[in-house]
Amino acid sequence: MPFIPHTEKDIKHMLDTCGVNSIDELFDEIPKELQSHLQAGVPEQVNEQEISRIMHERAKMDGQPLCFVGAGAYEHHIPAAVWELTTRGEFYTAYTPYQAEASQGTLQLLYEYQTMMASLNALDVSNASLYDGGSALAEAVLMAIRANKKCKSKRILIPKTVHPNYRKTVKAIVSKQNIVCEEVGFDPEKGIIDLASLESYDKEFAAIVVAQPNFFGHLEDIDALTNWAHERKAFVISVCNPMTLSVLKPPGQWGETGADIACGDGQPLGVPLASGGPYYGYLCCKQAYVRQLPGRIIGRTVDKEDKIGYTLTLQAREQHIRRSKATSNICTNQGLVVTASTIYMSLLGHEGLSRVASQSYAKTHELIKRMTQFDGVKQCFNSDYFHETVLQFDVSLEPVLRAMSEQNIIAGYSLNEDYPELGESLLVCVTETKSAQDLDLYQSNFERILSK
Repeated sequence: MPFIPHTEKDIKHMLDTCGVNSIDELFDEIPKELQSHLQAGVPEQVNEQEISRIMHERAKMDGQPLCFVGAGAYEHHIPAAVWELTTRGEFYTAYTPYQAEASQGTLQLLYEYQTMMASLNALDVSNASLYDGGSALAEAVLMAIRANKKCKSKRILIPKTVHPNYRKTVKAIVSKQNIVCEEVGFDPEKGIIDLASLESYDKEFAAIVVAQPNFFGHLEDIDALTNWAHERKAFVISVCNPMTLSVLKPPGQWGETGADIACGDGQPLGVPLASGGPYYGYLCCKQAYVRQLPGRIIGRTVDKEDKIGYTLTLQAREQHIRRSKATSNICTNQGLVVTASTIYMSLLGHEGLSRVASQSYAKTHELIKRMTQFDGVKQCFNSDYFHETVLQFDVSLEPVLRAMSEQNIIAGYSLNEDYPELGESLLVCVTETKSAQDLDLYQSNFERILSK
């Protein structure tokens, strides 16, 4: 079967039936300035050999630098078995499991994934994933507005300590629905939400978003923030790096009654860094709000012969019910990367995840200790942090980062654009993948470059 099954004759017949002369006429309502055209240098068609060569050449251009960037995307060791199993045909080519009787393997895997994510977050239920962490947070915000029956406000508090891209994504998705995202500042000394300043907040709000660790890598006072929000009849939406939940207090245990909704990006769990993707978002909540949970949920049951079986359940999405009654227009999940994460978590187990998190914590603290010995380099914040934190420099960062890049080292994520008030600041992350030699190389190159 050809990849493009329509012949010129087929296309002409369809166009004649529609009463138009060309395919372009079908899209004539799209303004010219919004139409996308073939980019210069992109061939109209190439054969398999040619496209394979192009892709390999472009992959080489990315190189394999020593990476000390975190900022929401983390380089962890992935056992070879993870993607060997993930790319087996049974998983690799499977799609939406609408026919439960023919999709038991896929459904069971998604059910196990949900169980693991709910357990990591200490919450009752998880869906079967979303597009990425940013869109997961947007869905969590919409969910909080729907589920918080004690509050009529459409105001959400989103601190600046939440990932800048997540905040932009939320605003883009919810702003046209009369939802107000109110920015909350942070303590300039500690790099965390200033609870004292929140005490004077007197407007009604539906939920507050709390990132743990936050974008700067620092640890928020989650118990106090959770209790403060619940006293005001507001929901708490947690945004967490799932890898850290093996050693940090999970959202379901925050404060006296736990966070209400938890979300984040699952990329740290067995998904490699690959030129900007792929990613997937996770979303968990308390049982009381399960009917407001968007996306797909897999349930386990027994058949009439008392055999265990898996099926789609609580399908509150527009493909199954009237669009106006759907909780979300999320159409599918990131099934393949979720498969990888499920296998990754199964192989490592709780002890393995804890070791990865603990090594990342220890190595980051070791590197920061070394770096702050240099004149003109200091830590930006003085509170506890996990496996990334912010360094401030007395010199311009741009030439320094460029010089480090020439040594095949990506030294960190510059905060000059997102947080200009922090001056020449660099977000630095270390994971378990970095050896003592890697830290030595980072330190020695920085020392040499700064001396110039």
